Amino acid sequence: MIEVLYFAGCPNREPAVTLARDVARALRVDDAICEVEVATDADAERLRFLGSPTVRVDGVDIDPEAATQTDYSLSCRMYGSSGVPSRDLLVRALEARGGPER
Repeated sequence: MIEVLYFAGCPNREPAVTLARDVARALRVDDAICEVEVATDADAERLRFLGSPTVRVDGVDIDPEAATQTDYSLSCRMYGSSGVPSRDLLVRALEARGGPER
């Protein structure tokens, strides 16, 4: 499953969802794309939300550097100089998970 976690009003939500759909289509991956709204600080902690948008594949953040981060909050997230992850990050996450395509 591909998850896009976001907070209401995030301007990068839709571009991140579009990216997920485009990459899944290009790789012929049948994963469901699930949008998850994060509404409170408690939700941010519980969901390990590093900012909006956060993109995960099978529950794992697509950014390898996120594994050591614990600054969970209702905030904007940056991927380098962009508020949307790169296509390469998502492609690598999907290809690295192993196992049969879904």
